[in-house]
Amino acid sequence: MNTKNQLLVLLSFCFSISYSQENQMSSSEKPNIILIIADDAGWNDVGYHGSVIKTPNIDFLDKNGVELDRFYVNPTCSPSRASLFTGRPASRMGIVAPISDKSQFKLPDSIPTLPKLLHKNNYQTALIGKWHLGLQPGSGPKAYGFDYSYGFLHGQLDQYTHLYKNGDKSWYRNGEFIEEEGHVTDLLTNEAVKWISEIRDPKKSFFLEVAYSAPHFPLQEEQKWKDPYMNSIKDSSRRDYAAAMSHLDNSVGILLEKLKQQKLDKNTLVIFMSDNGAMQDWDSKNEYNGIHPSNTVLGDNTPLRDWKTSNYEGAIRVPCIFYWKDHLKKYKNENYISVIDLLPGILSLAGDNDLPKSIEGKNVWPSISENKAISDQEIYVRGHLQESLIRKPWKIIRTRHANTPADLELYNIEKDPGEKKNLILEEKSVAEKMEIALENQFKKDAKKVNYDKIK
Repeated sequence: MNTKNQLLVLLSFCFSISYSQENQMSSSEKPNIILIIADDAGWNDVGYHGSVIKTPNIDFLDKNGVELDRFYVNPTCSPSRASLFTGRPASRMGIVAPISDKSQFKLPDSIPTLPKLLHKNNYQTALIGKWHLGLQPGSGPKAYGFDYSYGFLHGQLDQYTHLYKNGDKSWYRNGEFIEEEGHVTDLLTNEAVKWISEIRDPKKSFFLEVAYSAPHFPLQEEQKWKDPYMNSIKDSSRRDYAAAMSHLDNSVGILLEKLKQQKLDKNTLVIFMSDNGAMQDWDSKNEYNGIHPSNTVLGDNTPLRDWKTSNYEGAIRVPCIFYWKDHLKKYKNENYISVIDLLPGILSLAGDNDLPKSIEGKNVWPSISENKAISDQEIYVRGHLQESLIRKPWKIIRTRHANTPADLELYNIEKDPGEKKNLILEEKSVAEKMEIALENQFKKDAKKVNYDKIK
């Protein structure tokens, strides 16, 4: 081999080493992501929004991270989770209400999902907690790309027996129903800690979702969680709800401490959110054989309007925080951001911007990390009986009926976040454009949905 060829081989060899090292470096710098989801936590159920409920660990995330002030989800839990995992409105897949009772409905398995897409980027994935996108083990998280899963398949459960409201089994690990003792909040936290420290592959970046049942009913909290509120909250139902939030908040602190112990805190993005707004009350007589007391007061969406299941702000605008030590500065992000935007944002952090065509969400990471404005944002949400569309500063809500024309409402949610003044007759030009845009979105939805009370 002549000198020239030797030099070319040497350069080629050096380049391959450099390229390999570069790839290894970029892979190791990909952040871990922990997504913590509260169940039915309202706007005024977190300390940093002025609540009487004490949430010091969630408040810590807020004081040191990015508060998403206009973060929108769906009116109920299954749709929010479907939107999260697919990056598209859940109504496109026919999921507009909770998957409940003995329903065979499930998230379609032909659609690209967040865990499957993260796999392509060498991430390890785990879901600990609530699934609610298929009620049988065969349609659990494993079928949609999660390496590890533990918790409950249904939308709610007894905190100690771990049975669904109709008595069905729900508690499982990796596709197999299991029997365990303990309170759901503690069991989920312990499993998450164990997965972080013992089960995961330390050579891979990870995505871990910890989806709590708290503060969803039935409320079954020990006295130690109620004690701080014995004087400040007179209503026993609201006090039990506050106890569930405090229990959840304590678990957030345990997870943060585990990240610190494992020296993972500087390379882990922590996201906290609620799946939908708070529920007003609960009549328990037809659930759990009536063994749990009804709740006259649950969450608090003040100053937003209405409750879970509606399309008003109290149901779909929820607390959300992004915290990443030494990477994100504290500020309040006032861009309008949808739950469908989380998937492309998370994938961009994994180094993947080549999104499948099914994804409708936007990559909002530049907005979160650099406070960049998001242009032309349109947020479409369909629930049980209503659908809404938001184009800053406007929001249109349509309420359909079986035998009479639909009702339309138009609000300027910048000036009127409490949705007190319907401007549908005063802003006719805006209303007409918004109604057309809403109908265009509605036409894209699945023809058959999992709520059939409107004929």
